[in-house]
Amino acid sequence: MDGAGADVLAYMTFPVQHRAKLHSTNPLERLNGEIKRRTEVDGIFPNEAAITRLVGAILLAQSDEWAVQRAHYMTLETMTKMGDDPGLILPKLVG
Repeated sequence: MDGAGADVLAYMTFPVQHRAKLHSTNPLERLNGEIKRRTEVDGIFPNEAAITRLVGAILLAQSDEWAVQRAHYMTLETMTKMGDDPGLILPKLVG
């Protein structure tokens, strides 16, 4: 725990209006619950592509919902400002 202090407090480098959203995993837990609920309704999938399509559709719908709920989630405008902050270094994606 002593060596992980920087990682644990990394969210503090984000804008103040984002911090309340980042310290909680509630939105992710709700999203995971919705994915579980929807996949259990269908039960058996014919192939992996069918699961990918269903979960992808759920994720797209949630992304759209978060995009219009400006008061409840991070906005594109506030995220864009983070790209202008030279003190904020985001990790590179490995793909």
